[in-house]
Amino acid sequence: MFRSLTPARGHPRRPSGTAVALAAGLAVLVAGPTSATASPPTSAGARPVVTRAALDPALVAGRGADVDFLEQEAENARTNGEIIGPDRSAYTLPAEASGRRAVRLTPGEYVEFVLPSAANGITVRYSIPDAPQGGGITAPLKVAVNGKHLRTMTLTSQYSWLYNQYPFTNDPQAGLLHPDWWITECQCVPSATTPYPSISTPFRPTHFYDEQRLLLGRTYRAGDRVRLTAPPGSAAAWTVIDLLDSELVAPPHVRLLAANVLAFGADPTGRRDSADALDRAIAFARRAHLTVYIPPGTYQVNRHIIVDDVTIEGAGNWYTIIKGREVALPTPAPDGSVHTGVGFYGRDAADGGSRNVHLSGFAIEGDVRERIDTDQVNAIGGAMSNSTIDGLYLHHTKAGLWFDGPMRNVRVTNNIIVDQIADALNFHTGVTDSLVSHNFVRNTGDDGLAMWSERTANARNTFDHNTVQSPTLANGIAIYGGTDTTVSHNLVADPVREGSGLHAGSRFGAEPFTGHLRFTNNTTARAGTYELNWNIGLGAIWIFALDRSIEARVEVTGDAYLDNTYNAIMLVSDWPVKDLYSISDVRFRDVRVDGTGTSVVSARAAGSATFANVDARNVGAVGVNNCGSFHFTPAGSEFTLTDLGGNDGGWLAPWLLPNTITCDDRPPVSPPPPPSRW
Repeated sequence: MFRSLTPARGHPRRPSGTAVALAAGLAVLVAGPTSATASPPTSAGARPVVTRAALDPALVAGRGADVDFLEQEAENARTNGEIIGPDRSAYTLPAEASGRRAVRLTPGEYVEFVLPSAANGITVRYSIPDAPQGGGITAPLKVAVNGKHLRTMTLTSQYSWLYNQYPFTNDPQAGLLHPDWWITECQCVPSATTPYPSISTPFRPTHFYDEQRLLLGRTYRAGDRVRLTAPPGSAAAWTVIDLLDSELVAPPHVRLLAANVLAFGADPTGRRDSADALDRAIAFARRAHLTVYIPPGTYQVNRHIIVDDVTIEGAGNWYTIIKGREVALPTPAPDGSVHTGVGFYGRDAADGGSRNVHLSGFAIEGDVRERIDTDQVNAIGGAMSNSTIDGLYLHHTKAGLWFDGPMRNVRVTNNIIVDQIADALNFHTGVTDSLVSHNFVRNTGDDGLAMWSERTANARNTFDHNTVQSPTLANGIAIYGGTDTTVSHNLVADPVREGSGLHAGSRFGAEPFTGHLRFTNNTTARAGTYELNWNIGLGAIWIFALDRSIEARVEVTGDAYLDNTYNAIMLVSDWPVKDLYSISDVRFRDVRVDGTGTSVVSARAAGSATFANVDARNVGAVGVNNCGSFHFTPAGSEFTLTDLGGNDGGWLAPWLLPNTITCDDRPPVSPPPPPSRW
């Protein structure tokens, strides 16, 4: 979500004197990737390894989005390059890679995938270096099938490589954006420190990856070999390939009886701006009660298209591309925007919002390279009630979908939302009775999917069967207040820092949690990540009482937390409010924990939780790290755990109950083995 610039709101603070030096593994990375090891090439013709979020698909069956593509990790393919990782340290290329490993190619080297199924389209997730002064470079990547050169892709780093403190900069040489903030690197507030600490640049590089799609021109069979080569003479000193998604793309969808945008002057070559033509087609379609149809092509649109009571269909998101430049406004807009850009927006809720909007079957390609929180440069925005968003591909915008309510009954389904500067989707302020389902999210610069009940509570919303991979900041799925919320059957993998897999936070000025909050049958992988400001590890699911107590019924049922970097479960308050707010009535049932770097449960707040049939194995530290409110009273911790039975694995031993103090502020991390079938 969009975060406050004030540390007290957007960045939890630690009490002075409790931080320790940043681990040596958090190496600054700009010149090239770290943790490189020689890759043993697979044999030619070897069976392809298909994964989901870099996991055996059997481990996540029934969870996450149903998608049309098959994922193959580069580290499982044949290569003469180097495997980098595994590494979960912030600011490193492996940490932001799917599965925390990737393949590094120098010019002349390749990685070769064997197609697991018939395919005519591929997606390549990659990273190449930034320009020395920022702004990105371009570099070629040759694509060959069965030894025959097919295409040369032009990779770019213009939409990656952010630096420094929130809200980040594109300048690798910039000094601290907020010298008055406490930073882990020196365990100090630099502006209040004498002598001023030496802060190396580039400071905290992040958001390394991008991805591109390519239609191959024909259908290739299972067993055919797709080779990606960084050619000699490339401008990129190295090219990192993270993964390849392969897909059998369906033929273009055609709708004959429609308001075809070509009839209204739209240019499918992208040379002329088509925004006015889309407006004319929409106006005609509303009068004639027709669908707006956008046939295959690339259409230049450099501003918002306002939609209300209209259906807009493309030929499919591989074929119909709505692409625009980010445009500087001559004067700031009333909402504070200093840029505009391509996007489909409902009317503002203050103006009554929009209704009966149905968008499907096209891609939106933005041009957002920096984070300016006041800018309305999202792919989908505004308020849209009784509406559907289905089958879109959203790329290079600030947020994929940012809804400002009040609004109700929106269905967001089957979309691909990748390479965003901020969130993939946010239900902000009074969104009710709405569903987000079967969406695939990768490489967001903030929360993947979020509900933020600022000023007006969201209510009765569901996030179901979504996949969120590799958010470079914050959480996979985050719920900030609201009433009767359900988060179910989702798959979240590889969050990097200042967040984790699943999050319930009383923060950012959100309205309180009321009714129930249910996390049901979700799976996280390689979560339980590092919190930069606190300098501690989080839980794969973490519940945070910052602005007020969390007193609603929180039910966590059927979740699986796999290969957790630190804790599986964390319940926490912030130091300045630890004696004001608590977390109570949290119920864990039928949960499986396979691998923790530290504990199964870390309690750093007052409150209570119950546990029934919570099974754990490969636990790296004491099963329960119970600090409570850090008063260490003779009566025990201020956090109480209740054993309701069936908690296997020995992690919830009787001596830990109900509130034994077992506080270790930063226990040593014991990396767990890879997860396996239970």
